[in-house]
Amino acid sequence: MKKSLVLAMAMALGVTASAYAANPFSDVPAGHWAYDSVAKLAAAGVVDGYADGAFDGDKLMTRYEMAQIVAKAMAKGANVDKLAAEFADELDTLGVRVAKLEKGADAVKINGQVRWRYHDSDNGDDHQMRNRLWVNGAVNDDWTYTAMLENTQDFSNDDAEETTKLRRAYFNGKLGGMDVLAGRWDECTSTANILDAYIDGVKLTYGDKVKVYGLVGKGASGTANELTEEAADRIYVLGAETTVGVVDAYVNYFKASGATSNGLWDDDGEKVLQNGGTTEATYDNKEIYNIGLAFDVAKNVRLGYEYMWGDEEYDKNVSKDGWVARIDYKGAGEEVGSWGAYAQWFDQPVNCVLHTTTDASTFLADGGYEGWNLGVQYTLAKNILLDVNYFDTEAKTGNKEDQSLFVDVYFAF
Repeated sequence: MKKSLVLAMAMALGVTASAYAANPFSDVPAGHWAYDSVAKLAAAGVVDGYADGAFDGDKLMTRYEMAQIVAKAMAKGANVDKLAAEFADELDTLGVRVAKLEKGADAVKINGQVRWRYHDSDNGDDHQMRNRLWVNGAVNDDWTYTAMLENTQDFSNDDAEETTKLRRAYFNGKLGGMDVLAGRWDECTSTANILDAYIDGVKLTYGDKVKVYGLVGKGASGTANELTEEAADRIYVLGAETTVGVVDAYVNYFKASGATSNGLWDDDGEKVLQNGGTTEATYDNKEIYNIGLAFDVAKNVRLGYEYMWGDEEYDKNVSKDGWVARIDYKGAGEEVGSWGAYAQWFDQPVNCVLHTTTDASTFLADGGYEGWNLGVQYTLAKNILLDVNYFDTEAKTGNKEDQSLFVDVYFAF
């Protein structure tokens, strides 16, 4: 055994030059540079020597012999992480779990979700498969990194179109007394009825019983939930959430500059020509406020209501305020056979929404939308969820309407 290795192992076990344990090996005489260390290692049961009573310190060891020494040192509580990493395969063969190495490996985790979707609508059908992979890494005890890669395959036609993009990449951690979120993430403020979009920016949250938060960023260009297009465009949010007794309550302020949608009104109050539904109009400094609450009214029954209002009439034919009401019964969980049902009613003019979370047609080019939604969720098997939604919506102006059925099956792994 090399001199440096003997001394390092002895130090890991707290051995000093004054060790007094008797030396059991005939070929390690008193006065040998390794006498004290070898004696202590032998007394601790870390080294055994050979059947003839010799230590044979100049003899080359096999990796398995070294792995046995490392395993015994670990059992004694020695800090031998580097040696354990070097002999990890041999230790595994010997049935020794390297707990600290496993903890280090757990610092990076990968999980995923696959969603199969069938959508039947008055305005067209589609069939797709969405695959998502999340990478979660621990920077330290207070900071983590998350990334999400998404692949979507369109089976609606024979073209077999697909896209693969990095949808999320952000850090989350503590800075003083604040929670910090920085990078690209999907911002779903409160109920996401006003804002559900990918944001590149920073969000700060402070408080426990009353959470106060603020974010500044821009819409993540090229993402599914695109909100703004130019680097100079900005989205600002200030809000607070709390629980008072059995009531969960929240209030928010939104401001978006340069956010786009189809066929809105310009600054002079004139309707922008839609050009077949492709011409984009600008919100400019669109400001929206909302307030909402949710509470349990009976066992397994929960009610929620949200009121929202905008600062300007971007479409002068519709109101500046809107609302969403919701009722939930039970809920699907991890238990196979568990289920839940819910219903929602919408009245959301374009003047008081940015990018809503509603899957159905929202008719932003036609003043916004109103309507209702019924949904059922059912846990088919472990990590497999069925989600069925039916929407009936109509435009706030004109005669457009849509009835949509979404059938989603989620697989988590």
